Amino acid sequence: MSESISIEDIVAGARLLAFGLRPKQVPSRDLDYAGLVKRAVEDDAFRELTDAIAEGLGLTVLAVSARTGMVLGPAEESVFEQRFDDYARRAMTGERRDLERVLHGVAHIAVAALAFPRPDDLASETYVGRVSVEQVDTVVREACLMLATRAAEAEEAGDPLDDAPELERVWRVYSRRPEAMRTKDGRLSPSTTRGIISKALKFLAEQGFLARMSDADGGTYRTTPRYQVQVRELAAGRAFAELLALQVVTVTDPSGSLHIVPAGDGRSGDV
Repeated sequence: MSESISIEDIVAGARLLAFGLRPKQVPSRDLDYAGLVKRAVEDDAFRELTDAIAEGLGLTVLAVSARTGMVLGPAEESVFEQRFDDYARRAMTGERRDLERVLHGVAHIAVAALAFPRPDDLASETYVGRVSVEQVDTVVREACLMLATRAAEAEEAGDPLDDAPELERVWRVYSRRPEAMRTKDGRLSPSTTRGIISKALKFLAEQGFLARMSDADGGTYRTTPRYQVQVRELAAGRAFAELLALQVVTVTDPSGSLHIVPAGDGRSGDV
């Protein structure tokens, strides 16, 4: 890094990070933001300075471009870290609270896998994924059925899966939870699987990762470039890979339209 760093440079780098911390802010709608992004892309010294400031704040720069803006990820134990326990918190203790975390984790992994079901989708700047509450719930329930079948077949063959207890915990918890149920005031109960998925999609929209398109199918959303960057990080995870490996979903339209493929009957339904 150049030693001729000015106070103005430091302020500019910090301002760029501040833009990145505003999830719905995009360079195309703010000339100041666009100018700082352009500088970070073209000026290696400024980008290095910005990365250093981010590191000091407990942040990692995942991407910076005119398309994505400044995309940041929190380091472990960072003040900016979104703890999953806090996100999935319920007025429960012991085993029930653990089960809630499992359900919320499954919802987020499923949304990411359905939004970008192929490696090429994560690399393409033109790909836009679409997800809905009903779609995610249907696909996860199908995955639960496939996991249950796979575990049962392995046990019958006398060769139980090494990770069967963990897999069983996931599919049993999800499949036993009701899909939808209304509260006394007519709202979707947050403890149902569709309530959990709806919370996940709304949270991602608040973070600038998804954009709501309509109320169809419990709420339909499209992906944003910021989410594409985030999912690239998630895609290396085992759970994400295993869900895709079940091959519950096929892509039929490169524009981002997905079809759910139900097991057994060979028919497919548009989402």
